[in-house]
Amino acid sequence: MDQLIFLFATGLSRGAVFALFALSLVLIWRAARIINFAQGAQALVAAYVAFTVTTASGSYWAGLIAALIAGALIGVAVERGVMRLVPAHDHLAGIIVAIGIVMVLQSLLGILFGPQYRPMQAPFDDSPLMIGETPLLSPYDIFIVTIAAVTMAALGLLFRFTSIGLQLRAAAFAPEVSRLLGVRVPSMVTIGWMLSSAVASLAAFLLMPTELGVNPHATDMLLVYGFAVAVIGGLDSPLGALVAGLTVGVVITFVSGYIAATLAPIGLLVLLLGVLLVRPAGIFSMREVRSA
Repeated sequence: MDQLIFLFATGLSRGAVFALFALSLVLIWRAARIINFAQGAQALVAAYVAFTVTTASGSYWAGLIAALIAGALIGVAVERGVMRLVPAHDHLAGIIVAIGIVMVLQSLLGILFGPQYRPMQAPFDDSPLMIGETPLLSPYDIFIVTIAAVTMAALGLLFRFTSIGLQLRAAAFAPEVSRLLGVRVPSMVTIGWMLSSAVASLAAFLLMPTELGVNPHATDMLLVYGFAVAVIGGLDSPLGALVAGLTVGVVITFVSGYIAATLAPIGLLVLLLGVLLVRPAGIFSMREVRSA
């Protein structure tokens, strides 16, 4: 029973990171109707910037702020410098360009920083807290869950109760009508890329202390898990990203804890196939379309 509770709590923390990254994919899908396979590489560049700032300043919090700023700026650079040149109706071209961005960014990081892992220190203890004889979340796990919850709540408030959020939603779902009503659709798309890239960078930065550290391929699995979460929840559903992220985190933690860590991707694949057979558009996709 103690192991069950521990694995469940750990899975929620892990799932919060997946949910954040999946949310970044949902944001860019809703803003530009693009599945951005370069999201992991963009987040990795921001993580390296944050690592450099943290190492130079000795402050984790300075690195956290640097990750958010760098992520937002990278989002603008990719959208304005590359993706805006891709025909909007050609989704295949967008995917190919995104893969090209991944190859370029990972190669540059490998040249600049080398292939070795560079460990990152967590700002809080990562040993699990004990209630009686039962291990639960560590202080750093609680920090991750709190940051994820605050970020999602802030984005929810932004999209539902602010003018800029209304314009972002209008530009995403009815760009031509929005233009006629005076909404600057290209600017809204750029803001969508900024938000998306900053959220992905935050997810990568939170993940690094729990893994081996930063490396030119450190976000490869995060992209795989995040994309699977976004598909399971529904590519246009922020709520789906949250629920699916937590579910996937718990499922793969149970598989790792009770069977074998090497079978965790297979557990995710089984879950993904099961959902796609029942709800091909994702569990929460239709609900979000009706409410949009």
